[in-house]
Amino acid sequence: MNNSATDPTENQTNAAPDPKAYEQALDYLYSFINFEAKKQDRYMASKLDHTRPGRLMDALGQPHTQFPSIHIAGTKGKGSTAAICAYALRAAGYRVGLYTSPHLQDFRERIRILTPDDADGRISQQKFIQQINNIRALEDQFPDITWFEILTAIAFLHFADVGVDIAVVEVGLGGRLDATNVITPLVSVITRLSLDHTALLGNTLPQIAFEKGGIIKPGVPVVTANQEPEALAKLQQIADERGCDLTIVGQDWTYAGADSNDPGQQTLTISHSAAPELIPDGSQFQLPLGGEHQLENATIALTALQHVQPAFPKLTLPVLQEGLATVKWPGRLDLIHPGDAQTPALLVDCAHNPDAIRKLRDALHHSFHYNRLWLIFGAPADKDVPHMLADLLPLAYHTAMTTASHPRSATPDELADIGAELGFSVTAVPDMNTALTTTWQQAKPGDLICVTGSIVVVGDLLNQWESLQSELLNDQVAAQ
Repeated sequence: MNNSATDPTENQTNAAPDPKAYEQALDYLYSFINFEAKKQDRYMASKLDHTRPGRLMDALGQPHTQFPSIHIAGTKGKGSTAAICAYALRAAGYRVGLYTSPHLQDFRERIRILTPDDADGRISQQKFIQQINNIRALEDQFPDITWFEILTAIAFLHFADVGVDIAVVEVGLGGRLDATNVITPLVSVITRLSLDHTALLGNTLPQIAFEKGGIIKPGVPVVTANQEPEALAKLQQIADERGCDLTIVGQDWTYAGADSNDPGQQTLTISHSAAPELIPDGSQFQLPLGGEHQLENATIALTALQHVQPAFPKLTLPVLQEGLATVKWPGRLDLIHPGDAQTPALLVDCAHNPDAIRKLRDALHHSFHYNRLWLIFGAPADKDVPHMLADLLPLAYHTAMTTASHPRSATPDELADIGAELGFSVTAVPDMNTALTTTWQQAKPGDLICVTGSIVVVGDLLNQWESLQSELLNDQVAAQ
């Protein structure tokens, strides 16, 4: 395994290999089982072998042992927490591997290397092809390998080859049986837990906590959100059995927030009774992420960084403040068009389960000001859509149900039927382009359009937004 520290820009998006070769590499990857696209039974035990990721790493030269890491599991907020950790480490001057899923617009967003000179850092097509070929050479040794095991191997190979100083690794699904669980991190992190992927992880919070708590390693400190009592008890039990210190954000570390005039900005104040050198009691941070839940995610990230700071001495309070102030995590309470005297505002949010929808609902109540709310909604068929819509539809002046090109997406008519069963009149619209164009034409200045329901639907809009925005604004000018 080549672990040379190459130029930090080498892995970026500048390389331009044959686009067909990149598409072929993606096609090869997607020919394996994809748990994001298919419902399976308890991780589909007939396909998942908890020893296989480790054996694959051994065959590849153990790339996962060549960098320290932060490991993050949870139901909600793990991606935001990972991004906050990564941007803070980047602000300290470190080269940071960031592995997250799913992607919003571009598949290569999942594997990134952030540096002080590059806040995007997604893996180049050429590097992706190179690592796919490394793994493909071992295909005969691992006939039942899954797509996420391959993707995780690509990420760890890439991080080792480039020589990252640290990797921030988000669990794909669950934790105990997840392909990322081969790493032994500096700190294990568990964000807020709720009922999601119940067919795979169990339908009670203790069952879900057991699966997520599977990332806890003997002697490795753990940071968790302040879970529901039965979930927290399970995590505490696992931590005690494995000899781990457990820090509970919301008990050991607390936080408060203050809104700014910008709904996407807030001030975070940290409180705790300990006396850590890195983050004194009362420290304040500017956070460019909207929603009260992001205050919790940021506090979890800061608590985790407190644990890794002895190994990364360039982490200081001013650096952390700079890192949090610059963090980017698109598609989450993201006001992509603020509106003006001629146009409505446009908000996108990747909320995809009842807990996330309630957070969106609270933000719509408290953080945004508008005359009428226009909702564009699309979601996977296997989600708890009735409870999601029951929270959102009462807020909306009008709702358009749409879909995205994804095998799990519910059809607009299916979503419209659920809306009708809840007693609301909604419109089924065949695609995002039509849904936004129609809604934009009907909405007035001072109104807010909100697109939500899944990361796929939001990504679909963002991939079209540049051209759609130009068309919509030009149409607005022509109509005056």
